[in-house]
Amino acid sequence: MSGVGSLMLLDTASLYYRAFFGVPETVRAPDGTPVNAIRGLLDMISRLVRARHPAQLVACLDADWRPAFRVAAVPSYKAHRLAANGTSEETPPGLSPQIPVIEEVLRVAGLALAGAPGYEADDVMGTLAARSDGPVDVVTGDRDLFQLVDDERGVRIIYTVRGLQNMDVIDEAAVSAKYGIPGRGYADFAALRGDPSDGLPGVPGVGEKTAAALIRTFGSIEGITAALDAGHGGFPRGSRDKLEKARDYLDIALSVVKVADDAPLPPVDGTLPAVPPDAARLQELGDRWGLGSSLGRFVTAVCPA
Repeated sequence: MSGVGSLMLLDTASLYYRAFFGVPETVRAPDGTPVNAIRGLLDMISRLVRARHPAQLVACLDADWRPAFRVAAVPSYKAHRLAANGTSEETPPGLSPQIPVIEEVLRVAGLALAGAPGYEADDVMGTLAARSDGPVDVVTGDRDLFQLVDDERGVRIIYTVRGLQNMDVIDEAAVSAKYGIPGRGYADFAALRGDPSDGLPGVPGVGEKTAAALIRTFGSIEGITAALDAGHGGFPRGSRDKLEKARDYLDIALSVVKVADDAPLPPVDGTLPAVPPDAARLQELGDRWGLGSSLGRFVTAVCPA
């Protein structure tokens, strides 16, 4: 369980996507609009707060889902997710109208929302985690954020890939056990291996096992390139030539993979509200969208007074 004074950071899009696909689209507002993602997310937050009792909670948002600095380094970054207009992210039709409602409900309820122009939610979470003096729980279904784990600073991932009833708590030992690498080596490992879901190519011919062996031996991409330059041995069979051919990629990979810890965010106060700051508007939203018991449980959980 999180300690008193802990900060919980929500990877909001990751959670509402999971809610959208996990709750039937037959859950609808009185006018027939799907509200499965809204109600599912509210129920997720309620369970998380009741189970972990964070002192502060921040819903982190993508102000830019495909930042220019990452695309400039690796043009294929998330390119396969582009909608037909060539700029926005392709989103299921039933989910799109629910996203602004989600943001308004959270805001009206008094939860802190945070985003930074030109940055993804991952960068917001990385920045807020870096600023925190106390324990931090990052709630996500995205393994990219495993790079944030830091036992010394009390930063860990609450990984929702198996659902909220079977959440995995990811610390440095869990990263090491899962991937066979040092607990803080995930970003370099991921850059080597690549990730098709993000359009990140990785080093051609270097899979997960070879990437892990390279990180165990050399510690980081910087260590690998230094060893290549010095003509050192210790490379897994056949990997030296592959790495040499991928030097241009290795030079820029971490600028894409690494989560920023210095996004331009104003101070964010994630203290949970004693009562919703605009209870009347929250009730209007609940009635308009038929949020019913999900909204009731949410308010009870996040507004303890």
